[in-house]
Amino acid sequence: MLISASATGFYGDCGDAELDESAPRGSGFLADVCVAWEAAAEAARRAGIRVVHPRFGIILDARGGALAKLLPLLRLGLGGKLGSGRQYWSWIMMEDVHRGLAFLLEHPQLSGAVNFAAPGPVTNAEFTQTAARLLRRPAFFAVPAPALRLVMGEMAQEMLLSSARVVPGRLLAAGFAFAHAHLETALRELLAEK
Repeated sequence: MLISASATGFYGDCGDAELDESAPRGSGFLADVCVAWEAAAEAARRAGIRVVHPRFGIILDARGGALAKLLPLLRLGLGGKLGSGRQYWSWIMMEDVHRGLAFLLEHPQLSGAVNFAAPGPVTNAEFTQTAARLLRRPAFFAVPAPALRLVMGEMAQEMLLSSARVVPGRLLAAGFAFAHAHLETALRELLAEK
């Protein structure tokens, strides 16, 4: 078996559309990278090896990653939505990443693309408001999309402003039970660890 990590960036910017593994590839730099990365494992599949491409959403972990960059701002009361805040952020707890990968090993019927995102994707505004509420801090600041683009260029659109409402269709259909399916309980646990 070959596990070749990919990302939900595969789907590009899709607004409010719910995206399971049958959704087509999107456009943009991240989608192109994901498509090329997944295609690089095609030789292994042709050789008879089971290949799985877990498409990871934003991985939440108490020890680092995206949450570690966001928390200092939220704790200072400087948090808020990015752009319109309506873009969906598909997230998953690190614990469910580990459990999901072990699940893949135990379920040989799973191959190809498998979305690794909690079944409850939220908008950027919901994510920020939930985290701020749990920290008992305001989150009324907003960073306008043009300012993000000025600072980060094209990557602002790709990484922060694009909307991908990704759902884990194949994991759920195979019987995987998420330990953290709801953002508030996930963040509550993470913040208790910090």
